[in-house]
Amino acid sequence: MGLALVAAVKGYRCIFTIPDKQSKEKIDALRALGAEVIVTPTNVLPEDPRSYYSVAKRLAQEIPNAFYPNQYDNLHNRQAHYETTGPEIWEQTEGRITHFVAGMGTTGTICGVAQYLKEQNPNIQVIGVDTYGSLFQKLHETGQIDPREIYPYLTEGIGEDIVPGNLDLSLIDKVIKVSDRDGALMARKLARYEGLFVGWSAGSAAFAALKIAQNLTSRDLVVVLLPDHGTRYLNKIYNDAWMRAQGFLERTSELTVGDVLEHKERKLPGLATVGPHDPLRKAIELMQTYEISQIPVIEDGKVHGILTESRLLEVLMDDPHARENPVHQYALDPPAIVLPSTPVDIVSKMLTRQMPALLVQLDHGWDIITRSDILHLLVEGSS
Repeated sequence: MGLALVAAVKGYRCIFTIPDKQSKEKIDALRALGAEVIVTPTNVLPEDPRSYYSVAKRLAQEIPNAFYPNQYDNLHNRQAHYETTGPEIWEQTEGRITHFVAGMGTTGTICGVAQYLKEQNPNIQVIGVDTYGSLFQKLHETGQIDPREIYPYLTEGIGEDIVPGNLDLSLIDKVIKVSDRDGALMARKLARYEGLFVGWSAGSAAFAALKIAQNLTSRDLVVVLLPDHGTRYLNKIYNDAWMRAQGFLERTSELTVGDVLEHKERKLPGLATVGPHDPLRKAIELMQTYEISQIPVIEDGKVHGILTESRLLEVLMDDPHARENPVHQYALDPPAIVLPSTPVDIVSKMLTRQMPALLVQLDHGWDIITRSDILHLLVEGSS
């Protein structure tokens, strides 16, 4: 919007490429200012020529005298917030701020503000707000990117499937993931009870801030950045029909993986597993005995992979004698790992034909969750 406003005043031609999950109101507002908007598919890899990153780069190369702002890697993004937003927060809180909470998208805002605030007081805690399907939390906690945790999500304005050049993880103390549903419902609560008509990512930021606040004292001062306006989401999070279509308004409480495991039908007390050096025959016998369709490969608490019915069928059709060979020769890559506290609506999106089961990390050991387990709870709960 800032670029569109400046372009309108200066008389520049302005072209925006955006993913198709962005709200119609955003597109209409940009076009009202005279900007051109090119809508691209969301569910493609960043390097795909159809992605909004790639289309923007191509247009900048093809159009004479074009300038590509590149808000992800252009460090002036971060510098602007270091010079303006950071000092504003410090001055308005009279230096009493103890926590800063903001969404992570291009990361220019959070990192620019964090750099300034930590120069004034290194003890200030900076909390980044991420969404499920994005890479930031895993990258912050482990330094690694897990492709299995990157998938499409609905929340607009936060989360990424690339690492922005503006990102400086050393400036961020904690990253909290907020589900699409929790962010949307919190935005509605802010409008209804606080008179703050804000956008989706702002709702996510407020949700994360309330989590942080549970462990704070009256001496702490939390600043939460609410960067977007609710008028851009009138046909989405502020539309009851749309919210019901997403399943966001139907449930009175958030079901978790722990709820599913509590109601799971079991034929054995624990989780059936095999080791990487066990014969494939053992996995076949366990799956037949307990009528299960997948079995994790675990040794000394470490997950080495998983075997599924379809994988076993494929192996045995090719080589009937494979049953005496070690499991590790045929195991698939380890499935994604979730916690008992993970919301079921997040897990349901992660379960696919390619990933029919997810491992659940417990305090002592492991469990497994499948679509049939979730379906069993939903049917049981509605009967």
